[in-house]
Amino acid sequence: MTSQSHPKGLYLLFSTEMWERFSYYGMRAIFTLFLIGAMRYDKETASEMYGNYTGLVYLTPLIGGYIADNYWGNKRSIIVGGTLMALGQYFLFLCASHLGEGMITHTLLILGLGLLVLGNGFFKPNISSMVGTLYPDNDPRKDSAYTIFYMGINFGAFFSPLVCGFFGVTGDPADFKYGFLAACVGMIIGVVSFLLGKDKYLVTPEGEEIGGLPQTASSKLHLDSQEANLMLDSHNDNMSSANIHTDKSKIGLFVLLEVVVFGLLYRLFDGDYIGALIYSLSCVVPVYIITDKTLVKEERRNILVIYILAFFVVFFWAAFEQAGASLTYFAEEQTDRILPKFFDFNLSLTNKVVSVVLFTVFAVGLTYLIGKKFKNSFDLPTYLSVIIFAVTISFIFFSSGDEVNTSYFGSLNPIFIIILAPVMSSMWMMLESKNIHIASPTKQAIGLALLSLGYFFIAYGVDDVPVGEKVSMMWITTLYLVLSVGELSLSPIGLSMVNKLSPARFASLLMSVWLLSSATANKFAGVLSALYPEANADGIVVAKSFMGYEIENLHDFFMVFAVMSGVASVLLFLICRWINKNVKC
Repeated sequence: MTSQSHPKGLYLLFSTEMWERFSYYGMRAIFTLFLIGAMRYDKETASEMYGNYTGLVYLTPLIGGYIADNYWGNKRSIIVGGTLMALGQYFLFLCASHLGEGMITHTLLILGLGLLVLGNGFFKPNISSMVGTLYPDNDPRKDSAYTIFYMGINFGAFFSPLVCGFFGVTGDPADFKYGFLAACVGMIIGVVSFLLGKDKYLVTPEGEEIGGLPQTASSKLHLDSQEANLMLDSHNDNMSSANIHTDKSKIGLFVLLEVVVFGLLYRLFDGDYIGALIYSLSCVVPVYIITDKTLVKEERRNILVIYILAFFVVFFWAAFEQAGASLTYFAEEQTDRILPKFFDFNLSLTNKVVSVVLFTVFAVGLTYLIGKKFKNSFDLPTYLSVIIFAVTISFIFFSSGDEVNTSYFGSLNPIFIIILAPVMSSMWMMLESKNIHIASPTKQAIGLALLSLGYFFIAYGVDDVPVGEKVSMMWITTLYLVLSVGELSLSPIGLSMVNKLSPARFASLLMSVWLLSSATANKFAGVLSALYPEANADGIVVAKSFMGYEIENLHDFFMVFAVMSGVASVLLFLICRWINKNVKC
């Protein structure tokens, strides 16, 4: 292996993560369409279910990460998580195969979603943590390794809405099952490729196994805990049994506080136990950490900065995650999806096959050249993934006809990310070279401002447009473009900021705070999507209200996100001055 090559384990993780993201985003692209078109739910109910599902997806990694660190290890957790998610997609396939059967259909739906949530909890926190362990400490290749891994996420997110939508969103409710089946097959491919390569490729530079049973990890965590305790001892002489008793008392007190807050929110939200759970944990866990008596002034200040950024990121993702709910409704019902004649490929079967073969050969050749450029040879799972990717994408492209499938709009964000990520990275580097440093919190404020701009744009585009009338694809496409630029301004800073600012003994808990902010945002996204204007059986739009603001049409609806993210951006810009003065970031 040359100094510039990457270990083959990276490409195994790339392939596994790509297929997992294929499964997740493919299902997400058709989920609300399935709930409305096949299960006959109204948009409000579908939005609430979407928010509950995606909110729990970000909550369960707290449990899965703990089990992996203490009992199973990364590899076993990934296999169990992937298997559970494949089963979850299969149960959704069964659900879509038994439409109209009352309790059976509903039970299969809940079982499928439950398995997906549980499996994601084991899978999500473990695969990304393995990337860094493939390299020695301070290895300069780590940055590019995470870039490659991140591309795998976006490749999976890009072609999954195309594939699952092509097979599932046909206008016939009975066909949704094929979209879920495609997501299931994708997850199975990811698990099988991981099983085939994990023992051979997932090793340290010295050839030692990584991600196995957590003997070494537990020892390291134990040593880290001992070192933290020794540091505390130097400040407090020793830790007496009374202090330990106090810690246990504090835990008990906060468990009681969680129960009380959960109960209050449960009543406030009319029995929404999932929302009450997510919101109550998001309130209680941060208070538990910040009230720790061992924190010194600088540590408490750093934690406060993490809380501030976690709070504001909720507003970004709550608006951004409309992609799987309200923006899907908008694309389905009020977007003119007819393509110009130039894009209407009316090819014979022979020409379609030839076109698919040529595109596949091109994709495999390009992959080989990329591997040669980085002085590395890709493994077999990577080439198989490329072949599957090329065949499916080219087949869909040449067979789609003259109307864009609603689910295809879910591919806009990842393809914009793939194209724009190098551009944005170069722009930040260019500014740094000119001694123009833009701190991470300021970048987050910029991301919120761009989000607001995007929603102002689409609100203008639908002004005075009645429910049911269609507008150009330009509006939603431009919105996704602006949102993607905003994501590139905000998303990369999150976990790195938490790692940088967290006191070592609270690193895991503060990471959980960040995940809780994502869970809160996704749950909130479902709540906001439920405000989408919908006509009743008589064709009359029933006005909805949010914090006293009346929503009677699409312009009113999109203005909620424009104003919400705009106000959040202004407030964060004002706070950034204090953050940048007190914390180097």
